[in-house]
Amino acid sequence: MPTLRDLGLVLFGDGTDLDPLQMALRALAVFVMTLAMIRMSGRRSIGQHRVFDAGTTVLLGAVLSRAVVGASPFWATMAAGLTIVVLHRLVAMASVRWPWFESLVSGDKRLLVRDGRRDESEMRKALVTPRDIDEALRKRAGDESAPLERAVLERDGEITVKLSERRP
Repeated sequence: MPTLRDLGLVLFGDGTDLDPLQMALRALAVFVMTLAMIRMSGRRSIGQHRVFDAGTTVLLGAVLSRAVVGASPFWATMAAGLTIVVLHRLVAMASVRWPWFESLVSGDKRLLVRDGRRDESEMRKALVTPRDIDEALRKRAGDESAPLERAVLERDGEITVKLSERRP
């Protein structure tokens, strides 16, 4: 009588010598478990688009892909993925509880243009060029020569602009 371990080896294989059915079954199992992990992680991981969340998503994908192709042991890889998800959840919960921790993890906004004047020092610190601000202005107003009152580098890396009420 075959054991559960024997059945697992037949269905999922072992190592990198996998047949198409074994790889497909691994992909199915990883897909279902990843979906469960993302649900456990919360909507933040796919909805906020912060660097922290994007980094976690990329890391999770890189780790879990190893389980599909057999580059790492299946269950150990799934445990590593679960660890990443639990850590993400803990960091998110700590960010909600302690604003200083959220700033540490996600950063703060940077005011790049104030009262129509570009703050070159803030732009340098944020590694934002004048062309980056012009691009944000074109996206908002359709014209980079539109009067700009304020530009902010948001925590997710997007530059938001507010047009000036006064016309040049």
